Amino acid sequence: MSKIVSGDSKDDMDFDEDFEDLEEEFKSSEEASEAPAPIGGIFSTEDERVKKVSAGSIVNWEFVASPKTSPTALTFSVVYGRDDAPEWEVSLSDGSAEIWNSAVTGEAQISVDNPKRFYLSAECPSGVRYGDSARIEIKAKSSASADSMDFEAVAKQSIMILKTQIDQEKSVADTLNAKAHLGEKDIYAILSPQGLRGYVFVEGMNTERLLEKTKEIKKARKFIEGETSIEDIEPYLTPASPVIGISEGDIVELVSGPFKGEKARVQKIDQDKEEITVELIEAMVPIPITVKADSVRVIESQNH
Repeated sequence: MSKIVSGDSKDDMDFDEDFEDLEEEFKSSEEASEAPAPIGGIFSTEDERVKKVSAGSIVNWEFVASPKTSPTALTFSVVYGRDDAPEWEVSLSDGSAEIWNSAVTGEAQISVDNPKRFYLSAECPSGVRYGDSARIEIKAKSSASADSMDFEAVAKQSIMILKTQIDQEKSVADTLNAKAHLGEKDIYAILSPQGLRGYVFVEGMNTERLLEKTKEIKKARKFIEGETSIEDIEPYLTPASPVIGISEGDIVELVSGPFKGEKARVQKIDQDKEEITVELIEAMVPIPITVKADSVRVIESQNH
């Protein structure tokens, strides 16, 4: 920068200080114009960003875009967890119409001028493997601000209910277990609960291959539409307490131990130890006997 010099040294000093101030202001102005736009504050959501979804099911999110300046450009793209993964069907709407879907090749872009709510959905394909995922990347940029947000859908296994011929549940489960070890492992677990007639629970990843592997099992009927949850089958995974169904005053028959075959009346029940105290009905002297609850059979209940 050129500088004007007068004949007065004091004036020269004043001019030097003035020009130094001007140079600092000019430098600050240049740095401000080259600084990147501030990031954050455009996107907001109350949903969990990462959600699990089973094959054939859809997961949804809601988010709001609040532009700081107008116009603001939003871009959308989908990134898969592995290169050979089947494509997920991803779509975006504003509540009234679809405005973007993953069928659009490359990166899609829309313009937003005012705060707006969006609805995003991702459908998990039937041919997924465990851990497959689709990450939807959303970016916002204007002349004065920028922001980004991503949502991720992760494939999880399904628990399906296979209907079988009555009293052939174990046979179907055994046959299915043998088929599960052939080729790619599509079946993770099989449950045939005692007392549940006509149904078998099957856990797997690829629902199409699950259906394929049950086609040739003659005593297997069909899968019930939809899927169940671990909470629904939890009662079958936790053995019921043997004291359930036994009440004080019940008449029971001892089915094991030295008094096997004897009848007795229930006097006391210990829930924690799963034991009951009984008195033999035909004994000369009524002596309390403590036995395990699973060693008796109720033959006359006080509740009936």
